[in-house]
Amino acid sequence: MNTPHKPASPAGTGPGLSATATAAPERHTAAVVADRFDRITWRDTYEQSAGLRDLAEELHRRHDHTTDLLTDVFLAAYKVGPRLRERTEMGPSRLVNHQIITSLMESPEFAGLHRETVGDPYAAAMAVLAQAAALRRMLERTRDAQEQAERAEQTEQAQRAAEDAATTASEALQQAAEGTTDGAVAGAADGVADGAAEEGTVSTPATVTAVRQAIKTAEAAEAAEAAARQVAQAAAQALAAAAPGVRAAARNATAQAAEAVREEAALMRAWGVAPGRLERMPFDERARLAERLRTGRLAEWAELIGRFRQMAAGERARKVENTTGELVGVTLGDDLSRVIPSELANLGLPELRAVFAVRYAAGELMLYDSQGEQATGQGAVIACVDTSHSMYEAGPGGVTREAWAKACALALLDQAREAGRDFVGILFSAPGKIQIFRFPADQPAEIPQVLDFAETFLGGGTSYQTPLSAAGKLLEEEFNDTARTRGDIVMITDDDCGVTEEWMRGWNDAKHRLGFRVFGVAVGTPRVAEADSVLESLCDNLRTIEDLTDVHTAADLFRVI
Repeated sequence: MNTPHKPASPAGTGPGLSATATAAPERHTAAVVADRFDRITWRDTYEQSAGLRDLAEELHRRHDHTTDLLTDVFLAAYKVGPRLRERTEMGPSRLVNHQIITSLMESPEFAGLHRETVGDPYAAAMAVLAQAAALRRMLERTRDAQEQAERAEQTEQAQRAAEDAATTASEALQQAAEGTTDGAVAGAADGVADGAAEEGTVSTPATVTAVRQAIKTAEAAEAAEAAARQVAQAAAQALAAAAPGVRAAARNATAQAAEAVREEAALMRAWGVAPGRLERMPFDERARLAERLRTGRLAEWAELIGRFRQMAAGERARKVENTTGELVGVTLGDDLSRVIPSELANLGLPELRAVFAVRYAAGELMLYDSQGEQATGQGAVIACVDTSHSMYEAGPGGVTREAWAKACALALLDQAREAGRDFVGILFSAPGKIQIFRFPADQPAEIPQVLDFAETFLGGGTSYQTPLSAAGKLLEEEFNDTARTRGDIVMITDDDCGVTEEWMRGWNDAKHRLGFRVFGVAVGTPRVAEADSVLESLCDNLRTIEDLTDVHTAADLFRVI
């Protein structure tokens, strides 16, 4: 990919002849300077990416040297400090590539793109593919310039061949002149030039032939050099004419690529895929995951899911260790478990330690103040999510009830994992229609399983008894296996339904024995959470969500679970 054109060896000159060949500068096919490891990264990525290979094949059918161009675009995005070669270092046929990559790297949007792709082969490959349409347009706009550049390279090659021939002829002249005086050689040269040998010179037939050949090849080399200059000038003019269009297309290309890379990164974050995990993921697996996230049932709600998870993380951060309830401010007292950091800092200053002791004795230390919420559970967190047909209904802002419920459930998954608790997702609809997804605390939450949980939709009617019975059974099994109690069940639904008295008695007995709590969330249907409703009788804590675009309406849930 970065193969230099080998220059001709410096040419020797024969006696009495001027030099016609000089060392040609080293010519490169790659515009971006790269080391061996950069090229290995490109080759590995190219081999793993069917998209890159397809693009290279498509461009190659219409244009020359396009694989070199794709290499440059990739390395510009991937390398920490990409550096361009000077134009004079490039082979003439690669000057169009140099112009394109220069325009891409000089566009104002390139810095934003580079921040997203640097050091990440997958993201750099994605940037190449995102710029494919713009690369096609730029190559079409520079087609005339490329044709001129190809002619310039062919002429330059012809010039080097003529210079090599002149060098060979000069060496032949030198060999023929061995044993002959320099004056004889000079006389032969003058005689050939004048059409006759001067009197008093001695010229052998071999010497005369060598001189004639040397002069002929020198003239050919000079003519080739002049032709090369002319063709190179024409190629430069054609490239200059195409430059404004290339620069405009480059600006659009880098902006679009940066947006595409940012969107995919945001998509991964929304679904809880950590950057470190992405870096360890094989290329093809990462590509399949990205495709699934872009095209899945909940793809359009990735932003909502991300906001929900971010809100839940913020609520977790508000919790104070060893303090129950919601943090509401600062108060005075002597509870050392709730002392604010600035008070503790006084202990680090010898002159203030006595002040701290006095305030502690008087109960006047500043403490975090909290109120009104019960300590968190210790058993599993179980989210029962209604997937009946009515959950398809959209609320304000076009957000469906299902999207809100799944986003809440995924945030509860994060909550459980942060606390080292098992998580179980139960999707339900009509009686007997249920699907259970287990996420043990001591095992990683595999992304495909998380997506299966989020994308599964059962349809049908609504039954409370089926999912709650399953949840109670799971907590019973957990208690029998680990003696853990105080689990949390979150029931998310938009419909009301009845339960039998016998079932209700068994439910209350299990709840008392296992000590679990039940949180109810009525999504988009206030009537389901009315006083004396079945859901109200089942839950310890019940709230109604009407604005499905506001994730903070469920914030308190993440402070108590």
